[in-house]
Amino acid sequence: MRPKELPYLCPMVDYLIVGGGLAGMAMAETLREAGQSFRLFDNRSQRASRVAGGLYNPVVLKRLNLSWKGGELMAHSIPLYTNLEARLGIRVDAKLPVMRRFASAGEQNAWFEAADKPGLADFLEPRIIPNENPALDAPFGYGRVKHTGKVDTAALLEAYSKSLHREGHLLSESFEYEALEFHPTGISYKGIQARGVIFCEGYGMLQNPFFSDLPLQGTKGELLTIRAPELREAAVIKSGAFIIPLGGDRYRVGATYAWNDYSQDTTAKARETLLERLDTFIRCPYEVEAQQAGIRPTVPDRRPLVGRHPEHPNLYLVNGLGSRGVLIAPYAASCLWAFISKGRPLPADMDIERYYRKARRP
Repeated sequence: MRPKELPYLCPMVDYLIVGGGLAGMAMAETLREAGQSFRLFDNRSQRASRVAGGLYNPVVLKRLNLSWKGGELMAHSIPLYTNLEARLGIRVDAKLPVMRRFASAGEQNAWFEAADKPGLADFLEPRIIPNENPALDAPFGYGRVKHTGKVDTAALLEAYSKSLHREGHLLSESFEYEALEFHPTGISYKGIQARGVIFCEGYGMLQNPFFSDLPLQGTKGELLTIRAPELREAAVIKSGAFIIPLGGDRYRVGATYAWNDYSQDTTAKARETLLERLDTFIRCPYEVEAQQAGIRPTVPDRRPLVGRHPEHPNLYLVNGLGSRGVLIAPYAASCLWAFISKGRPLPADMDIERYYRKARRP
């Protein structure tokens, strides 16, 4: 793929975006707010963003510490969803408390200790919330995480896709890498001229010849949707599994983590695992209505993959958002745009240069 002269009078946009999940949506919205034109390619081959639980919570509840850039991500990313709700005329951000179920007095004590730590004090309520729901078994009560909620990612991405289609920004097709042509000031692709391409393909990045050498892993996650009229729970409950209220007596239950299964098919094993975890603390009848699966794009060091290709300066990447894509996607897109437009250095722990630097070492 050597540099070529531009086709005469080919259509011009600022950027092409490949991938219509949370990363692609956040990148498109970041470009829109910056007054940049774009076209977004989405063949819907990757489902992780659409089947995600959609929780935003800056606390790692298993270890009771802040997630990577937890407070900063909350302050930066949630406003994007508020703005999208207003612009698209939809309601997808539900402000729900996350209740961590305690299994012992020791877990209660650990909660109080964590609530005194810098940073965590802003998010952990320093008291025990007694269980008042007879449909749940929680004799040691709960700890409440503040400022949390759930984004309906499927509804958001569907509404966003329709908006892009109406505006002429969406190309519902696969991106053909071999059709990409390079020239001194940008790229051309099937008669479209652009300054660059931003790849937001999730697990599909492994088929991308420009970035497939990066250590992206796939972590399969499966979730159930149950109907439980007697549960009557309005908060997110986190125990061995999480329960997320969806309305209409329906709840999302998840999620599994499988590192050696790269199909997007649901499995009986995951269903059995989730039901076993659910049955440890639910005390009312329910029925399973649906099961969904997707491949999360994860990275060995648990940090996103964001940056510019070392040999093709018009190619960029936003990927590796893992299980916290709702929070990380807007932040990562903003960081990449600041890098492209202002030359602002990317945070070192997300910059893909960290891997290319290792590869160049003798």
